[in-house]
Amino acid sequence: MSIDATEQARLVREGEASPAELVDEAIGRLEDLNPRVNSVIHPMLDEARELADGELPDGPFRGVPFLVKDLSCYMAGAPVHEGMRVLRDAGHRADHDMWLTQRFREAGFVIMGRTNTPELGILPTTEPEAYGPTCNPWNLEHSTGGSSGGSAAAVAAGIVTAAHANDGGGSIRIPASHCGLVGLKPSRARVSLAPDFGDVMGGLVIELALTRTVRDAAGILDAVHGPGPGDPYAAPPPSRPYREEVGADPGRLRIGLTTTPPGGQFESHPECVAAAQDAGRLLEQLGHHVELSHPAELDDPAQIANFLVRWTAGVDWNLKYWSSAIGREIGPDDVEPCTWALAEQGRSHTAGDLLRAIEEAQRTTRRIASWWQDGFDLLLTPTCAEPPPRLGEFVSPPDNPAAPLLRAIPFGTFTAGFNTTGQPAISLPLHETPEGLPVGIQLVAAYGREDLLLRTAAQLEEARPWAERRPRVHAGAA
Repeated sequence: MSIDATEQARLVREGEASPAELVDEAIGRLEDLNPRVNSVIHPMLDEARELADGELPDGPFRGVPFLVKDLSCYMAGAPVHEGMRVLRDAGHRADHDMWLTQRFREAGFVIMGRTNTPELGILPTTEPEAYGPTCNPWNLEHSTGGSSGGSAAAVAAGIVTAAHANDGGGSIRIPASHCGLVGLKPSRARVSLAPDFGDVMGGLVIELALTRTVRDAAGILDAVHGPGPGDPYAAPPPSRPYREEVGADPGRLRIGLTTTPPGGQFESHPECVAAAQDAGRLLEQLGHHVELSHPAELDDPAQIANFLVRWTAGVDWNLKYWSSAIGREIGPDDVEPCTWALAEQGRSHTAGDLLRAIEEAQRTTRRIASWWQDGFDLLLTPTCAEPPPRLGEFVSPPDNPAAPLLRAIPFGTFTAGFNTTGQPAISLPLHETPEGLPVGIQLVAAYGREDLLLRTAAQLEEARPWAERRPRVHAGAA
């Protein structure tokens, strides 16, 4: 039987297991599997044992082992390196908890460590020079995706049942697709970035988790959503707990389907097309209406240009932020070549360019939102336009240091647009290649409609369960 975080919490609540037992078992799995997948780079095992033996908050996930991505989600006294050699070598540690960290703790999670991430979360693969590549448990020669690849590998391998993740262009959904997991990106501002940030990169970034089940995604969202004091804006509150949406009837939905990457500049891999088309047939069998349609504005090439202005400006901002944190200017020798190339590109934009890109993104968001207002409930796409790539495909050649960003395009092509619009989206593990690599499908709802995503995702999960599928490298493997 598959055990998810919700079931682990039930075992603790009903006295069938103790937090200490769950944590000891998870530590055993980490010590056994982490050398093979390289998912946890900052173990906090003694701290986890001490927490599990103490008085934990009586939250919905009391006693459940958990991991936190080493990008944002600061924890007082814990390393924050964000995949950077310069922060690793400086021994940088956080001096406070972020609000999200506090909410994970209040939910009862026992945090066991921090997980690997690409430098500054830039690439859709987790291969930082600072800590080495994280390997996909389904095939160790392949990427986990990024930037939440360390968390994804830990959940897929069964080290923990859920782990923190965040998403600025697909960084929850891409690893979910590559590792056979559920990856929910909430609506913009659904989860607070307090006290450190109002928003990041003009609202591109949102926080949540990677899970094996839809009910875990819903339960974690219940535990952490909501604004902090002084947040610049907040998502509309849900009408009821998200956990109550799991199992609820979504009704008969009108769903648009596209398998062509926005702009049609290249073709999706046949396995990714098959994944979305098969999901469309399954949705029709469940009583929904599926038709070929998508918002035309997604094909506007200006969308990509505007995204890159904000993204590259964000890389430059990140280097300034961390320079201030460590008390010296970070230079080209301190970071990976791609990072520096993108920061230089960001510095080439004027302040007016950035404001114009934000304005254009807001205008595009209104036009895209009209597709949902005109009668569609959900959009169905592949999560990525390619299956998980092999490790080593994102290296910067000396004459083209930004080349990894071009290699990244097929993996973020269906995801990044919905960081621009701020809409909720979820990746579900409904397909595998003949070689046994996971391929996810993405559902996108109108802004604020996580409830509809969760109802539909749970319906698909019931119709075609995935939680019992196991990768080659897993705690339960012989």
